[in-house]
Amino acid sequence: MTTADNAAQRPGAAREGLLARHPLVFFFLISYAFSWIAWSPWILSEDGVGLLPYKLGHTASGLFNTAAIFLGPTVSAFIMTATTEGRAGIRRLLRRIVLWRVGLRWYLFAFLGVPLVMALGTIIVPGGLASFQFLGPGYVLTYLTTFIPVLIMGVPLFEEIGWRGFALPRLQRLHGPLVGSIILGLLWGLWHLPMFMVPTWAATSGGSDLLAIVKFGLFAVASAIVITWVFNNTKGSVLMAILVHASIDAPFLPFSVTSVTFGPSEAWNSMLLSFGVVALLVVAFTRGRLGYQHYRQEEEPASATAPT
Repeated sequence: MTTADNAAQRPGAAREGLLARHPLVFFFLISYAFSWIAWSPWILSEDGVGLLPYKLGHTASGLFNTAAIFLGPTVSAFIMTATTEGRAGIRRLLRRIVLWRVGLRWYLFAFLGVPLVMALGTIIVPGGLASFQFLGPGYVLTYLTTFIPVLIMGVPLFEEIGWRGFALPRLQRLHGPLVGSIILGLLWGLWHLPMFMVPTWAATSGGSDLLAIVKFGLFAVASAIVITWVFNNTKGSVLMAILVHASIDAPFLPFSVTSVTFGPSEAWNSMLLSFGVVALLVVAFTRGRLGYQHYRQEEEPASATAPT
């Protein structure tokens, strides 16, 4: 029996081969498709563009959001890891999700450094502090009470399994740490695009006009560079990427579950300035390597021959 006959009798083999040859392309395609489809009941409702005659409210919309994130980056990461690396790859991914022995300084950066960076940005930018009404003396308590719900809701968890757990190692291997992080940041930001059609979500993300979307994309790139730096220096710990992401998201929880108002333009100017400066400093001090040499020391030999 010829090879062609074998392939014809195993139609799944050709599909698996195509996925394995282009893992990043299919990872992002699956992530976008699954998430955007899962978001659609919320986006099309009266909470969004109003094409469907119902409102979901905070609880239901939060569940839809969590489901969309899980069905996107997380499911895509496991599908593509299983396709390209099999069970051994799944085990490696799971180990990196719970990799916690990384050094105290990285926990300090996640829990104290990120909030400090954000607070400094609000002080420097005119109107920034007023835009974040809760970043006053009670900010520490606010941060502590919002970080845990953000972590439990699973948004950083389900995103980072895909972005940093699957995509980043392959993007770094193909394009290097800096360019790979920029590509990931842009695609990460673009993945959020449908959410700008939900006014309440857009209000916590700088607005829904073109300038706000551009600012969000630039912030995603700056954040991606910083998270890559943490990821590489913690030898590929997805857990640390989750914690840094949760620290970034935590201040926005009061805006998403209450009627608190703020100046989106000033707030995002503050965020973009603070993380932009940190990203530039990281690039300068690491000469664009972003600690990649530390991650490569721990990278399993199998990853060097795995499809990219």
